[in-house]
Amino acid sequence: MKTEKMTRMKELVSKLNEASKAYYAEDREIMSNFEYDRLYDELEKLEEELGVVLSDSPTVNVGYEAVEELPKEQHETPMLSLGKTKSREELQDWLQGKPAILSWKLDGLTVVLTYNAGKLAKAVTRGNGEVGEVITNNARTFKNLPVSIAYQGELVLRGEAVITYSDFEKINAQIADADAKYKNPRNLCSGSVRQLNNEITAQRNVRFYAFSLVKAEGVDFANSRKAQFDFLKEQGFEVVESVLVTPETIQDAISGFEKKIEAYDIPSDGLVLTYEDIAYGQSLGRTAKFPRDAIAFKWADEIKETILKEMEWSPSRTGLINPVAIFEPVELEGTTVSRASVHNISIVRALKLGIGDKITVYKANMIIPQIADNLTGSGNVEIPAHCPVCGGSTEIKSVNDTESLYCINPECAAKKIKAFTLFVSRDALNMEGLSEATLEKFIGMGFIHEFADLFHLADYKEAIVEMEGFGEKSYQNLVDSIEKARKTTLPKVIYALGIANIGLVNAKMLCRHFDYNLEALVQAETEELSAIEGVGEVIANAFVEYMAQETNREKLENLCKELEIEVPVIEEGSQTLNGLSFVVTGSLNHYASRNELKDEIEKLGGKVTGSVTGKTECLINNDITSSSSKNKKAKELGVPILTEEDFIQKYLGGNK
Repeated sequence: MKTEKMTRMKELVSKLNEASKAYYAEDREIMSNFEYDRLYDELEKLEEELGVVLSDSPTVNVGYEAVEELPKEQHETPMLSLGKTKSREELQDWLQGKPAILSWKLDGLTVVLTYNAGKLAKAVTRGNGEVGEVITNNARTFKNLPVSIAYQGELVLRGEAVITYSDFEKINAQIADADAKYKNPRNLCSGSVRQLNNEITAQRNVRFYAFSLVKAEGVDFANSRKAQFDFLKEQGFEVVESVLVTPETIQDAISGFEKKIEAYDIPSDGLVLTYEDIAYGQSLGRTAKFPRDAIAFKWADEIKETILKEMEWSPSRTGLINPVAIFEPVELEGTTVSRASVHNISIVRALKLGIGDKITVYKANMIIPQIADNLTGSGNVEIPAHCPVCGGSTEIKSVNDTESLYCINPECAAKKIKAFTLFVSRDALNMEGLSEATLEKFIGMGFIHEFADLFHLADYKEAIVEMEGFGEKSYQNLVDSIEKARKTTLPKVIYALGIANIGLVNAKMLCRHFDYNLEALVQAETEELSAIEGVGEVIANAFVEYMAQETNREKLENLCKELEIEVPVIEEGSQTLNGLSFVVTGSLNHYASRNELKDEIEKLGGKVTGSVTGKTECLINNDITSSSSKNKKAKELGVPILTEEDFIQKYLGGNK
């Protein structure tokens, strides 16, 4: 029995760590919050019962590991997670008769800020609680963050970087391709805050809300947490909404927050309760993982039983067919719901879903309908062998250990509509006046079969001007936009093809490597493509598989006949860094971002890679004395480490 429990404990550790890695480091979700909490609680009980805690258990390890692309830095004091409860009575008892601050628990990315002499000196993500990622340049673009404050001493504070629901919806509304839309504000924020190019961060409307003051030299807060919040507000920071509570008022305060959550624009997954008496809270110390001066309250999910009526299968541009559960309507958090995305085949099978099964459903963060559990587990849902739109064959493919269903018919109407939608989107060929609905009509009427056909819509002028929503003016605007789209760049063309996993950034990398020679790019093999910095095997395989199909190559050839593809002009004698390879790390002073410096190097013929090797010309790092892994590697291999200033003097002739 004990052996079985030990085996189960190891299984839980593995599952939870995999889910955490996907959520925090890769911005994808393979398990619902409800399921994670349930497994986490089961693990805690087993550890307590067995008296064993594994070294990689999520009960003693916090958060995600910092990724290689951003410089790492160790926090002065560990950033612990909080103990949690879903019981309002337990929260009241936790107070022990003392006053406390009750505030929102925001759902974004935790960031530590340091100010010196009134200026923002450093911003570091939480990372794994011990080591975070330095994102100072990105933090300077946060919409509501003061970069200069009145206080001149050293100030260290913690807060949450977030993207509001309204901004999230605006950003998604600008993305025509349904497959490319972001899944939720938290994932979008995480990716935005950790960008290498802070211009992208600036475009995402990231906001910062302070929730804890760590250090403020020489300021007397009279032992009051509220006084700390007031001080931060005085310095220009937006602070999480909070209220001072006592055992007598806490229940009403929780109810007040609960009423606000449905219309609250900032993503939140609960509340935080922190002792108002700073000294008392600190005197309680900490456990291996949790501080004892604060506790998190997660909303008790309203769970309803219902019956699974059917599975709906929805094809996308890439051929991915998304399973959607349709169940008998139930009221959750004040609204009636009857459907929930199941995401992929792996989850369908894990839940053992079957038509007629009794299931429980809830709203993740009180917003997104999800299946919590299957009480029947018949497992009789049939995975369709044919696409529900075109009737073509389907195939189950496994990517990163996740099984998903795909339509493999290249002529699938659903794939065509979404493929054309991507093709005409802003980052691709940027053709205005071609909504998904209009494209669907044009496809249905036989006007367009492949991308090149879009440039011959004028052949159908008489029919188009008679269509609902069109007229002479709308038609002329459409034709003008199409003519304007003829002049474009090769990266936009490659992105517009809609090859799986290839976004505009990847397309630029591919084109740059082959000097914008389309013929060389089309004929490239997987090995050469996967060796390109930032590309990798998954993207390389997708590209080669696409180009291996004769019909795809023919359609690309037909498309190119309609286009005037601009090729960047390389001035003679300008390739002064040709053949040289560089590595850039850390924050910069003369360049707004590492991407800007990378572009400068590539413009002069050089190459920027992510790792230091024997072929590296030099490592560019303003902190030449740091003990970072890249500095250590450079010293081992005898690769010079230059500051940004030294690099500019030596390789750019002192000009920036």
